[in-house]
Amino acid sequence: MKSMQDYRTIMTGNDAVAYGAKLARVKLISAYPITPQTTIVEKLASMIANDELDAKYVKVESEHSALATVVSSELAGVRSYTATSSHGLLYMHEMLHWASGQRLPIVMSVVNRAIGPPWNIWADQSDTMNQKDTGWMQVYCESNQEALDTIIMGYKIAENKDVLLPLMSMEDAFILSHTSEPVTIRDQESVNEYLPDLDLPFKINEEHPMGYGSYDTPDGSFMELKKDMVDSMQKAKRIIEDETRKFNEMFGTEYGGLIEKYRMEDADYAIIATGTIASTARYVVDILRKKGEKVGLIRIRYFRPFPYEEILSSLKYVKAAGVIDRSVSFSSGGPTYVEIVQGLYGKLNVPLSSFIAGIGGRDVRIQDIENIYEMLKSGNSGTYWINVKEVR
Repeated sequence: MKSMQDYRTIMTGNDAVAYGAKLARVKLISAYPITPQTTIVEKLASMIANDELDAKYVKVESEHSALATVVSSELAGVRSYTATSSHGLLYMHEMLHWASGQRLPIVMSVVNRAIGPPWNIWADQSDTMNQKDTGWMQVYCESNQEALDTIIMGYKIAENKDVLLPLMSMEDAFILSHTSEPVTIRDQESVNEYLPDLDLPFKINEEHPMGYGSYDTPDGSFMELKKDMVDSMQKAKRIIEDETRKFNEMFGTEYGGLIEKYRMEDADYAIIATGTIASTARYVVDILRKKGEKVGLIRIRYFRPFPYEEILSSLKYVKAAGVIDRSVSFSSGGPTYVEIVQGLYGKLNVPLSSFIAGIGGRDVRIQDIENIYEMLKSGNSGTYWINVKEVR
């Protein structure tokens, strides 16, 4: 049931993310500004200064320190938040492992931006794909509305006692972060009902002091702790589906869980994409359907935990599928393609092609995706770079 106190306005993706953190009632924010993330934390700082948000903003000298601060506050049982992009995320790498290894349900926004050199501030998912094995859940947003709502859902999922893992919520640089769209600001009372206060089962208690993340040995519990993280990541699949369904029922949304399928019921060919490329692909699917072409779209929302079973089921009856990646795994195609190949191996014999597109913020146009479809129909499979210039 949709809340009667929601209100509609126009805002950028970064402002939408800031409102998501506000509605989630975060109590501590620590971040270091980096383009194109900067306006997220500027907006939150403004909210605190204007008494619109009851939270502490901790200014630090680096992204590494920002996440270290958030890790510390979460250990104290305080719902905390940070945001970054690109090289800032790379600078956080050590602390990403600390956050997940200490089982802290932090939510962090990442505005996807290319990794240099050369310097490039535009949309590219290489920054977060480089962090896919740090123990964080990862969700790629398609719209400003989803960017706001994912912050709220993210805390609910991460704080579940069967999960207790941090979550990254991604938006494409400038395409979402600095572009204005209609966004519904959720009613605070309804969000409070959906998302209770953080109840961390192992928070610091000064009356019962103990060490956290201390020394371990090969015969200790290190290996078992890592396996438990893997098991919790698998359990998160069910939690994601359940919490997305509950959010949809409460707020009148129609989000998929791990994936979203579009016109796949009778599709002979499938296009698989993440983020805003999926928006263009959905439009192209409609164009091609009007021409009698049986093509559909699978949009991957959650890259971690990866939806192997859901994609396998969706591709069962197609003739071929193409995976569009806005990043590249050097020597092996796109990272999404690599994950799907791993999931299909020995289970389903579907020709699969990798399409590298949009690197460094290059536009992924309607014609590009139409060309991808024609390549799928031709029966060729392999790795293809879309709209790439000759290197001189």
